[in-house]
Amino acid sequence: MRAVLVTRFGGPDVLEVAEVERPSPISTEVLVRVIAAGVNPVDCKTRRGDGVARWVGPPPFIVGWDVCGVVESMGYGVTRFAVGDVVFGMPRFPRAAGAYAEYVTAPSRQFARVPKAIPPIEAAALPLALLTAWQCLIDAGQIRDGQKVLIHGAGGGVGHLAVQIAKARGARVMATTGRADREALNAREVDVVLDLVGGDDIHLLLDTLCRGGLLLEVAGGPSDELKAQAKRRSLRVLEPLVEPDGHVLELATDLIEAGDLKVTVAETFPLERAAAAHERLERGGVRGKLVLEVGA
Repeated sequence: MRAVLVTRFGGPDVLEVAEVERPSPISTEVLVRVIAAGVNPVDCKTRRGDGVARWVGPPPFIVGWDVCGVVESMGYGVTRFAVGDVVFGMPRFPRAAGAYAEYVTAPSRQFARVPKAIPPIEAAALPLALLTAWQCLIDAGQIRDGQKVLIHGAGGGVGHLAVQIAKARGARVMATTGRADREALNAREVDVVLDLVGGDDIHLLLDTLCRGGLLLEVAGGPSDELKAQAKRRSLRVLEPLVEPDGHVLELATDLIEAGDLKVTVAETFPLERAAAAHERLERGGVRGKLVLEVGA
């Protein structure tokens, strides 16, 4: 099968298309013929040797996690799907999943059926961003109707989904979409802040929170000094790490089918141009998600 390999840690030029052996599913796993694969910032970071490279291991490896495709075969004990089902997921994260390829295998519980309301390209753009937003805001943040929620970095893949999820939960949402858009950072008495930007703004985000408020830090680990400052001010800081969860993808299907959760696909690339997709993402300014078209 065709796959995109990280041949060594470095820039986009280290990505090479190669022929590799097709994987086979073991017990509880499915083999998925990939239609499309989402491109995420963590893909680029891991390619450089950062991100989740310590879990993936040394090159060469197939990069990527977001995937949508067709169940081709199943290992022993799989009952959730049938051959021919169109599924999507974020398999094996933070371990290597190999989504930039014509086939992937993973435990069936890490996938869900694709909602009928969206095409495979959009489904491939969803899993990592959707799971990050959901697990931060709903699982960790436990946001409720009427709470004030600030999404810092709402223009990107995770951010634009987080805004929609928070609104669907009845939250009063404020958002920033870039470093020049800072009005929301003057807000006060915010219950939950989701930081997708990081940098110096993290100290300003603490000022927006009410007593007992929660900062969900995704962009980068907060310093010990900032954690101590938050504790002195009776604030909480959490650093959720997204994990595969087909059940959450199933829960989100209701929002997708109702039109309350829509993903923006900014641009698509053929699998052979994965390096160009990485270059585009690293230039910045992408509103929504980039997707690789792999097969029919």
